[in-house]
Amino acid sequence: MADNTVTIVGNLTRDPELRFTTGGKGIASFGLAVNRRYQQNGEWQEKVSFFNVSAWDQLGENAAASLTKGSRVIVTGRLEQREYETQQGEKRNVVEIVADEIGPSLRWATATVERTQRTNADGSQGGGYQGGNSGGGRQGGGSQGGNSGGGRPADPVYGDEEPF
Repeated sequence: MADNTVTIVGNLTRDPELRFTTGGKGIASFGLAVNRRYQQNGEWQEKVSFFNVSAWDQLGENAAASLTKGSRVIVTGRLEQREYETQQGEKRNVVEIVADEIGPSLRWATATVERTQRTNADGSQGGGYQGGNSGGGRQGGGSQGGNSGGGRPADPVYGDEEPF
């Protein structure tokens, strides 16, 4: 089975740009610079690679609300190739990363995590935590009967609890 998963660590080259599709789905786009430093013939060399990253739905909305140019982040996702045509009629191919997860790098910084309320497909609230930065919060919107209220069955290991 072919696996197309990449994980990169880098700095945002621009603030995330949040747009919405006609169907209302959010998509955030931003650039990521990845620096590599290595020694060649006794001298330090530096090479920078630039990647475009797209994050859909709630992940994209959270990224746009949380990240700014210069932020150091860890992105896990998949490579996707797409073709487009320029205004001059030239065809171009681009490979970008479609993010599955984005998080701050804590190597040289600290972060405060604030949980967001989950929304169900019908727009109602449920299944998430309430309490923001309280360090855990209490389960909100769920029932004790094995379903979190979010339209998904309870996790076989954690039940209705989040895994952390």
